[in-house]
Amino acid sequence: MVKDIFDLIEKEKKRQDENIELIASENFVSDDILKAVGSILTNKYSEGYPTNRTSGNTGRYYGGCQVVDEIEEKCCDLWRKVFNTDYHVNVQPHCGSTANFAAYFSILNAGDTILSMSLNNGAHLTHGSPASFSGKLFNMVFYDVDDNGFIDMNDVKEKAEKYKPKLILAGASAYSRIIPFDKFSEIAKSIGAYFMVDMAHIAGLIATGEHKSPFGLADIITTTTHKTLRGPRGGMIFCKKELAKKVDSAIFPFSQGGPLQHIIAAKAIAAEECLQPSYKEYIHQVVLNSKAMCEEFKKMGYKVITDGTDNHLFMLDLTHKGITGIECQDMLDEHHITLNKNCIPNETRSPKVASGVRIGTAAMTTKGYKEQDFIDVAHKIDKYIDEYMVNK
Repeated sequence: MVKDIFDLIEKEKKRQDENIELIASENFVSDDILKAVGSILTNKYSEGYPTNRTSGNTGRYYGGCQVVDEIEEKCCDLWRKVFNTDYHVNVQPHCGSTANFAAYFSILNAGDTILSMSLNNGAHLTHGSPASFSGKLFNMVFYDVDDNGFIDMNDVKEKAEKYKPKLILAGASAYSRIIPFDKFSEIAKSIGAYFMVDMAHIAGLIATGEHKSPFGLADIITTTTHKTLRGPRGGMIFCKKELAKKVDSAIFPFSQGGPLQHIIAAKAIAAEECLQPSYKEYIHQVVLNSKAMCEEFKKMGYKVITDGTDNHLFMLDLTHKGITGIECQDMLDEHHITLNKNCIPNETRSPKVASGVRIGTAAMTTKGYKEQDFIDVAHKIDKYIDEYMVNK
């Protein structure tokens, strides 16, 4: 049976090696990160925090944590360097959803009001979807995008003044433009609300200056460590120092038990990689590739949400093509091109079907793709869609 599992792992490796990977939330990690993820650190339980934790939540609940204390402290220090910040950081969240869950409950109670972007406009499930804990446990109200798909800051202001949310949330999983964190911050301050940013998708761009930074503006910032940061699957929470103890307590003991020290070690390695000059060059190429591919789709007559992109992803509205998001996703899978269906603003179909697709360039840029490579892939996708519609 063990052999069966390793055979399946090799099968997945072959798929990753051979497919064109365009899922915006995926990337390929280094051998060093894989080595850390598969290390003996997975054997160690370490509930709690290093003994000199700045938040005051000190001490572990197990012995033998001297080494993992050093690893976790180094990991925190490295990520502060990546984002050039003195914010407190918690590197224990198992994923981005856990990070958001803990961030909410560090400053909110169930039933409190959160103002967020809706799923159809590009937000993540944990930003208030009724299928998520966020939609079930909090009173969610949503700001809209304008007719061109850009965040409507007038609507944000009006909704903030009307509903008086305790928290205003910025960030998305399918939004291709610069997010004006400064304007969000001003609105939050004007009504006495906390301001939180989920930078999971654009963290790599923020780290390298390709996107405006929320540090110094937001009270709490969450992120994943994969996606554009190109690290292991996991999450992190940054916060202003006065919220450090609340954030740490919201992770442990409120929402998690023992942290995954093999993943924390891999997060530390990812941070070291982000501090290398080559990483900044990589992220810049990611953005160039995204713009080139997006513009090529426009030249071929495709409707692009917001008519372009400023980051690592963009969305195609396939309504005029007569193909749904799920049809496009499944059809391209057969041609070894991987992307995902995605809702569009004013979506008329269910999220399981969707009218659009999301395309990201981070993963294939890691494999060495440049602008012309992505232009060629755009033409392949167009060809396969045309063939599918002829035979439908």
